[in-house]
Amino acid sequence: MTDISIIGTGTMGQAIAAVAGRGGHSVQLLGKADAATPATGEVVVLAVPYPALSEIVSQRGAELAGKIVVDITNPVNFETFDSLTVPADGSATAEIAAALPDSRVLKAFNTTFAATLAQGTVGDLTTAVQIAGDDADAKATLTEVVTSAGLRAMDAGALKRARELEALGFLQISLAAAEQISWTGGFGVVA
Repeated sequence: MTDISIIGTGTMGQAIAAVAGRGGHSVQLLGKADAATPATGEVVVLAVPYPALSEIVSQRGAELAGKIVVDITNPVNFETFDSLTVPADGSATAEIAAALPDSRVLKAFNTTFAATLAQGTVGDLTTAVQIAGDDADAKATLTEVVTSAGLRAMDAGALKRARELEALGFLQISLAAAEQISWTGGFGVVA
């Protein structure tokens, strides 16, 4: 069993909490009112909008040292839905990793919608969670959390692959915003 802290109580935070709970893991769910409450989990999921990351990292940086920190954000321009807001050669996850050098930073959960996480399927397919990161043990821990809930975990490669995962998340969000796909659907993986 893994102890997981989730910072963010929105639909994604709640869906990830449900996934972890289904897998038998303990979950601490922290909202804005809990800013002074320490994140006690071995794994800390940042389930907040991209603009909130800098404040969380600034406030909680020391307490996140040594922990597995999972970034789920998609740094999308939500006014226009026409671009990512990070440099073309970077990612939100790379920014977090630079700000938290003593944490083991992963990118995951950003290419799925909350509904597909909660239901465990995308159409007829098992929901797949892509995980990018440079720490093999951290990836193995998160993989076990994901698979213990009946979902599929996929190793997307090194942390530098976060950029491509963010682009995929951006594409899915922009298609849903344009009502070309449903917010309860999304991309599935056939293997």
